Amino acid sequence: MGEVRLNPYFRKAARFEYDEAADWYEEQRAGLGQEFVFEVARALARACEAPLQFPLVLRDIRRARVQRFPYSIFFRLRTGQLIVLAVFHARRDPRIWRART
Repeated sequence: MGEVRLNPYFRKAARFEYDEAADWYEEQRAGLGQEFVFEVARALARACEAPLQFPLVLRDIRRARVQRFPYSIFFRLRTGQLIVLAVFHARRDPRIWRART
């Protein structure tokens, strides 16, 4: 019997900051935004396949780090879903994403 893969669901604020970051990277260099999107997708796929491998950082919220970029994906698990609370730059004030919990 195979493992059940979770479906990701982005909260509105998380989708906004993800899109904003991808646009910013694309403005810095053509193609860099796509590279960011790819790395976020890879981290998200890993989280959906095996969410419990990622550390708890606050109550039931876990963090998956994005390779090559200073971003983390903060998420919580719900029945059959991985809820993305934030796609967050490492230098931003963590109180911003914590207020979403």
